[in-house]
Amino acid sequence: MVPHFTDELQEFRRQVRRFVKERIVPYGEEWERNQKIPRELFREMGELGFLGVIYPEKWGGSNMGVFGQIVLAEELARSTYGGVTVAVMVHVGMASPHLVHAGTEDQLKRYASDIVSGRKVCGIAISEPDAGSDVSGIRTRAHRDDDEWVINGSKFWITNGAYGDLYFVAARTDPNAKGSKGISVFIVEKGTPGFTVGRKLEKMGIWCSDTAELNFDNVRVPAGNLLGEEGNGFYALMHNLQSERLTLGAMCTGEAAVVLKRTIDYVRQRKAFGGTLMDKQAIRQRLAMLHAKLESGKQLLYYAAYLSQQGKKPIREVSMVKALCPEITNEIMYTCQQFHGGMGYIREGVIERMVRDARLHAIGGGATEVMLDEIAKRFDDVWYWD
Repeated sequence: MVPHFTDELQEFRRQVRRFVKERIVPYGEEWERNQKIPRELFREMGELGFLGVIYPEKWGGSNMGVFGQIVLAEELARSTYGGVTVAVMVHVGMASPHLVHAGTEDQLKRYASDIVSGRKVCGIAISEPDAGSDVSGIRTRAHRDDDEWVINGSKFWITNGAYGDLYFVAARTDPNAKGSKGISVFIVEKGTPGFTVGRKLEKMGIWCSDTAELNFDNVRVPAGNLLGEEGNGFYALMHNLQSERLTLGAMCTGEAAVVLKRTIDYVRQRKAFGGTLMDKQAIRQRLAMLHAKLESGKQLLYYAAYLSQQGKKPIREVSMVKALCPEITNEIMYTCQQFHGGMGYIREGVIERMVRDARLHAIGGGATEVMLDEIAKRFDDVWYWD
């Protein structure tokens, strides 16, 4: 019913929805226990064309753009397994777009086919113990040595860290540059000497998505593995973060829609005090307000995506998406857990897992407070103030 979603995108939505129902939902609990998803899932999704939504047809993609990415994230969220959504969407919407946006013809020839097919899983290695939302604070270094770059440092909180095959690594190439200047991005393959996966990190949620520490000890990569311009990596990272934040917004609203509908169904049949919970005005009005908030978040997401698709730079609107959608989603999760009563706190229940998984959204990809400052910087650009 939204004009941005063409017939092609609607058909894509149906395909992903069917795949989620048949190939993810029946196995999610097992993957949660094993704390990983099988590599075959990526290859299956690659064969169906799910992993190349933003890649041009020349490189095996479907070129569906930002709305294709949003559809994929929304439909994966219907699985209720946030770890699956995170692992796949980091590959599709957060890591591999760096290659699309900045890769040379040679780099695309080398890697695009494996990425789109799911033969190689991607990770984005930016965050460090002292540099999360503040990308300019990274300490990992890289220096040129003849026709190679030598990388030293470590990365933290890296999704697909242990699982991945190909990483886009941010490192400071100009030690004298301050802040955001002098940062570059490199393509690093697993198995490169000196590159090791440190400990896997135990998390509150998204259990079947692996998160790990990465270490770089005199890791040598060819000069041709520099992605984009030397020293301009910060701006490339910020450009791609806009796409990442839209993806996170779609993950949020997708998960919130699922848990809200499940709760509406639950309170309609849950008996208490001589009727159902839905008979209680406080319950149904609270759910109605949450529904309104969810719809407002979705429409803001679609508007920001539309602006992005038109070639604009909607930093303010995307920052609003990243600030607002996780807050709405976590409010919905908390309230829906409350309305499920004791069952909402039981580990075997869907709600308990979704509450844990959703907590990450307000942290990853730029914390809410960072996003609010990005919005505040642009107060004077609002057209309707006057």
